[in-house]
Amino acid sequence: MNYKIIFKVLGYLLLIIAAGMVAPFLIALFVGQSDAIPFAISIFLTASTGFILTRIPIVKMKIKAKEGLAIVTFGWIFASIFGALPFYLSGSIPSFVDAFFETVSGFTTTGATIIKDIEVLPMGILFWRSFTHWIGGMGILVVAVAVLPLMGAGGFHVFKAESPGPIADKIVPRIKDTAKILYTSYIIISLAEFILLLFGGMTVFESAVHTFGTLGTGGFSTKNSSIGGFDNSYIFIVISIFMIMSGANFSLYYDLYKGKWKEVIKNSELRLYLSIIAISVLAITINMNSHLYHNIFESFKHSLFQVSSIITTTGYTTFDYEQWTTFSKGILFMLMFVGGSAGSTGGSIKVVRILALIKLIKRELTKILHPRAVVSVKFGNKPLSEDTLLNISSFFMLYMLIFIIGSIIISLEGIGFMGATSAVAATLGNIGPGFGFVGPTNTYADFSDASKLLLSFFMLLGRLELFTVIALLTPKFWRTEL
Repeated sequence: MNYKIIFKVLGYLLLIIAAGMVAPFLIALFVGQSDAIPFAISIFLTASTGFILTRIPIVKMKIKAKEGLAIVTFGWIFASIFGALPFYLSGSIPSFVDAFFETVSGFTTTGATIIKDIEVLPMGILFWRSFTHWIGGMGILVVAVAVLPLMGAGGFHVFKAESPGPIADKIVPRIKDTAKILYTSYIIISLAEFILLLFGGMTVFESAVHTFGTLGTGGFSTKNSSIGGFDNSYIFIVISIFMIMSGANFSLYYDLYKGKWKEVIKNSELRLYLSIIAISVLAITINMNSHLYHNIFESFKHSLFQVSSIITTTGYTTFDYEQWTTFSKGILFMLMFVGGSAGSTGGSIKVVRILALIKLIKRELTKILHPRAVVSVKFGNKPLSEDTLLNISSFFMLYMLIFIIGSIIISLEGIGFMGATSAVAATLGNIGPGFGFVGPTNTYADFSDASKLLLSFFMLLGRLELFTVIALLTPKFWRTEL
């Protein structure tokens, strides 16, 4: 294990995090609120630590798979610890465990919060809280891959360990250029939503904060009642569309730019993703129109928004969906385990894995009927290797195992079955709000510190796709070369 290269990269990462705090610091300074000095201290501590780590001399520049896994896992932990400083030092979140929980929730784009009254927070804190979504959405190490020369070819191991989905494909041959393309698409789409939200009547500050939450599929808002606090159908629809866009594979936008329209339209994962959304919206619209809203546009508007929010693991709300029927809430609960596409900023299991499992089941049924048949599982014209299928099956089983064990442990809080299961599903899937004890009108504030730390661990597990984190917990990882 090349520890020096790991700490050196972590140093550069902390410099990036410190740079990210500059904007909220300037906002706090401009409006003259109490969080300016805490931000200045946080920037100094983060940048100083980062600078010291970058001074570590290294002989071997190469980053192998082992170093890549360590850099990503410890990078997210370091970012969350130092990212929690503004919350803690400003007194906005007096407990460091709570501040850490909120920051992990921000960077992992979960959107679970322990803050009961968001609207009393200083503007700098609100900005930083949502900006962590935007940074974490595309990946806090992806930007390092894009700008740091020392990453070199080894940057692919970092990119692969952080990328959501079973296959981390390079858009172009050089991984550095792939990272730049992804961030360029991310910035362009962010600017588009920002401008459209301005047209909807949001202030510049509100538009920026909610763009961060939408594109990062995080869901932190400036309102206690989330997007419902704006009571604006135009804003509801705009955010719904951009949540759906953020839940799609960002490499598809580069394909569109290159004129590969037919390939995008034929993409099987995109088709399934949009089909799940369409069927869910239709079912909930019909169900809620006859039970609650009695207005087809209102039914459609709220069902489109909430389905888009849950499947993309954003977590914004326009309405307390706990008031919906059991049928409609059942659909939302199911969507918590689907998630966005691979290569998106969404969390959970991912549509590509669901599609692969469906095709795998179909293959096994075919082999029962035709034992001698040789049937491969294909995405487009490309067959998936048995190793990839095994990885997908293992991921699904491990995901469900963690969900079950986690739910049993969290149930010790005495919060009821639905509260425990949805708390784990919402944190492991990086969704945020759940049902019951952690419903859309509640927070995670009343959990014990031990449970908050466990749920923080689940958030990191979900964002880093389980294996990246779990590999570091095995003794064999530290003994063998990868």
